[in-house]
Amino acid sequence: MAVIPIAEPQRKSSPPPKGFGLFALGFRPFYLLAASLAVLFVPLWLMTTLGKPIVSPALPPLLWHGHEMIFGFACAVIIGFLLTAARNWTGLPTPSGLRLAALAALWLLARIALLTQPLATGATLDLLFLPLAAVMLAVPLFRAGNQRNYFVLGVLAALTLSNLAFYAAVTGRLAISPLNVLHVSVAVIATLTTVIAGRIVPSFTANALKTVPRKQARVDQLAIASTAIALLLWASDVQGPVAASVALLAAVSQIWRCLGWRPGPTWRVPLLWILHLSHGWLIVALLATASAASGLPGGAVVLHVLTVGLISGLILSMITRTTLGHTGRLLKAGPIETSAFMLLQGALLARVLPPLIAPELYRIGLMVSGTAWALCFVLYLIRYAPMLVTPRIDGREG
Repeated sequence: MAVIPIAEPQRKSSPPPKGFGLFALGFRPFYLLAASLAVLFVPLWLMTTLGKPIVSPALPPLLWHGHEMIFGFACAVIIGFLLTAARNWTGLPTPSGLRLAALAALWLLARIALLTQPLATGATLDLLFLPLAAVMLAVPLFRAGNQRNYFVLGVLAALTLSNLAFYAAVTGRLAISPLNVLHVSVAVIATLTTVIAGRIVPSFTANALKTVPRKQARVDQLAIASTAIALLLWASDVQGPVAASVALLAAVSQIWRCLGWRPGPTWRVPLLWILHLSHGWLIVALLATASAASGLPGGAVVLHVLTVGLISGLILSMITRTTLGHTGRLLKAGPIETSAFMLLQGALLARVLPPLIAPELYRIGLMVSGTAWALCFVLYLIRYAPMLVTPRIDGREG
């Protein structure tokens, strides 16, 4: 996959942009919507766990929370990212204006319907979103013959099937646990993130620090393939020596792969260390998976190391970076961004460590973690919402 080119703007200062730019390019509405969902839905979930529900979703509360974090939050960012990237991959326009607004409205209606309407209504709207987004993405990819990136359509198809299977499981039409389906969806997204990370993290690091990443195509292939298999085995509750061996192989190959990206000097640059650290949590998840598959402790932390550490970390880092770059601003993180990055690490530790120390700390850890996680995106919105709704400061399209 070609990376989204994000060059440093030539002008360091410009007059404040005028006008409305929310639907100029795919990342704008979907980053704004995803961050808003994070700020609203996690507190709603926390209130439910305290026995003080504010809303009554069509799904059982735990399933609603898991589903909306995956198919609401994460998928919104994925679609925003891909619609933005496809324009750079192909040189062709991607949806903007009314078409982009309609797609964003469909996503929003699905979220509202799952909170306020019967399940059939919410599920129908929700199941339309990813296929429609995939069609909008496929048009420029096929027109340009951009075969290198056709695989993202396969990822969207897999997520669509997972979403369909989830609703079938919830309604009793499929004899499988809905939680297992959600775990499969997490595995698919985690695999996508490690593919994308392998194509942007070395490049961004080399460009910023003038380092030379190690050439390691075969290591990349081994790491990605073994990670995908290990996570699918985890999602399917497969244990035993084979599952443990695959997870351990994935962890070792990912360690070697990540070292080739030259992470050492990045600690001075928040926009870089958050990328390396977030992807590093994948290694922790794989080691925990190997431990659990061997009958040892570790299985309890895998889900949230993947969802909070890996996926949320890379999401927060990329929605920060791409918003800066694609609105014509300097790629530099200030105190707000750095605080959000550090707060996210605290959210992860608060989620996974207290239950390991003492089971009675679970509720406290959940409250602290959820609050910290939501605050990360409050900080993002404070800093970046104005950028998302106004035109680029350099006068270019997008």
